[in-house]
Amino acid sequence: MFNKLVCAANAISTYTGKLVAWLTLAMMLITCLVVVLRYGFNFGSIALQESALYLHAMVFMLGAAYTFKDDEHVRVDVFYREFSTTKKAWVNVLGGLFLLLPFTAYTTYLSVDYVEASWRVLETSQEPGGLPFIYLLKTLIPIMMVSLIIQGLADIIKNVGVIQAASTNKRT
Repeated sequence: MFNKLVCAANAISTYTGKLVAWLTLAMMLITCLVVVLRYGFNFGSIALQESALYLHAMVFMLGAAYTFKDDEHVRVDVFYREFSTTKKAWVNVLGGLFLLLPFTAYTTYLSVDYVEASWRVLETSQEPGGLPFIYLLKTLIPIMMVSLIIQGLADIIKNVGVIQAASTNKRT
């Protein structure tokens, strides 16, 4: 059963990661368009600039769980890289339980009122000609945290399995 949960969480993160790859392409194209319009045609568009900014935020927030799943997140691994597989699993379990999960749960808790206030007034850009979707962008904060919680739980379960397999191999 736990294996199915881990596989489901990984599948969701992988799908989201592939979507984010396309958002990255769109962000690059829009950024190039902004530069060409501004410096080639002396034309600026706040909405276009904010579109690139929104896409950047979406790439970061929606890609966090995918990055974590593939162990590509920033890690200070001066000691970690030399650890055995079992020690790495212990570090991952303890880090998930005592750092990742409390941080993401607390950030989710704090962001709910913030996002709710934005939705209540349907918050828009303060810039003239800006995009009217700030409330949607802010909604990505708790979504990111929940996706990290799900992926973090999957990682903890996976690493507990590594620890159990190692202890079983020692006994035999």
